[in-house]
Amino acid sequence: MSMNQEREIYTVSELTHAIKFVLEEDFPEVWVEGEISNFRVPSSGHAYFTLKDKDSQLKVVLFKLNKRLLKFEPEDGLHVIVRGRISIYESRGEYQLIADYMEPKGIGALQLAFEQLKEKLLKEGIFDEAHKIPIPQFPQKIAIVTSPTGAAIRDMLRIIDRRFSNVHIIIYPVKVQGEGASIEIAHAIKELNELSHGEPAEPIDVMIVGRGGGSIEDLWSFNEEIVARAIYDSKIPVISAVGHEIDYTIADFVADLRAPTPSAAAELVVKDKREVVQNIIGLEKRLINAVQNMIDILKSDLTGLQERRVLKSPLDKIYELQQKTDDMGLRVSRSPLLIYKKFKERTFHLSRSLFILNPEVRIRRIKEILSELTKGLETTIGHRMEMFDKRLQGELGRLNALSPLSVMERGYSICRRMPDMKIIKNSTEVEKGGQVNVRLHKGELICRVEEQKH
Repeated sequence: MSMNQEREIYTVSELTHAIKFVLEEDFPEVWVEGEISNFRVPSSGHAYFTLKDKDSQLKVVLFKLNKRLLKFEPEDGLHVIVRGRISIYESRGEYQLIADYMEPKGIGALQLAFEQLKEKLLKEGIFDEAHKIPIPQFPQKIAIVTSPTGAAIRDMLRIIDRRFSNVHIIIYPVKVQGEGASIEIAHAIKELNELSHGEPAEPIDVMIVGRGGGSIEDLWSFNEEIVARAIYDSKIPVISAVGHEIDYTIADFVADLRAPTPSAAAELVVKDKREVVQNIIGLEKRLINAVQNMIDILKSDLTGLQERRVLKSPLDKIYELQQKTDDMGLRVSRSPLLIYKKFKERTFHLSRSLFILNPEVRIRRIKEILSELTKGLETTIGHRMEMFDKRLQGELGRLNALSPLSVMERGYSICRRMPDMKIIKNSTEVEKGGQVNVRLHKGELICRVEEQKH
């Protein structure tokens, strides 16, 4: 290129903006698969994370409005498919994916959201059996939270009327699917509790919350956290009746009782009046028979008492007891000396036993035994100490004979090369003019080598 030829020069911002325009034009919508890492949500509510595979990574932004539409909670390590458009964050010159939709790879978003919420509430103890309220056996007032137009409410009303027709029923109509359904259901549960426990109170004995069958999307309102917490906070016992027998929702785990279907809930909430009446009749017969048997037993006992001689002639028993009393009084008056003699003999035996068991005698004997043991112990210890001292002196003598200090005491010395203080065993180990350290029995000498003799 000629230096005179005019060059097109971009600023950094201009080049970045141009690249951004090209990328946004060429990639208005892309689907990207990868693993989430470094997921974070600051106070703004937007989500920022990195989508990666084994070779590359891509920064992703999910703005708050789109994040609210997700049915599950993104987290690190989750494999997902993301839809969005490619753009550039101009302040850093980094290209990124601005996401507007995301779903888990290999598992539906709703199923993942179900498992995530179930695990979260389980850890909080929302499903604990200890928190569940027993369902009353004979409720007088029943509240039903469901759609007023569905087949479920018609089935429940028909079954309850057939089984126990004089039960008071309150129907609280709500949406059971679609936008805002979960909010309506939770609000209904809370309002019925306020009605039951407010001022003035209109007590409600039990509440049925449910709907007929459908897909997981149709039943999703009963998997929302707001509904689960409303059921948990309810002071009225709650029976969940959602879908068919194979359908399980979060509401089923939180409720005080799960019914497999709305029809089953109606059968569980009230007993069959005919069966109740038959049971009462049976109990009445059993009670009558039991009372009659008791009366017969009492009559028999009364007849037996009337036949006893003591009741026929009660004065005879009194005269007999008076005669025995007189006889005993006579015997006592004739034998005071015998009683005194027996008392004296017993006193003698007790005194003798007390002398034998006198603690002073036992203490004196124990002291004598202890004194003898002490003397024997002192003798044994003295003998052992004398033997140990002799053995110790012998060992010290042998140790002293082997000690280098003992050898040095006889005029020998230890010569060590300086400065490493290595013991010299051969004259060749030190050079002429070198210094040596001579260790004597008492003290040390620092010497210089004047001559070597081999």
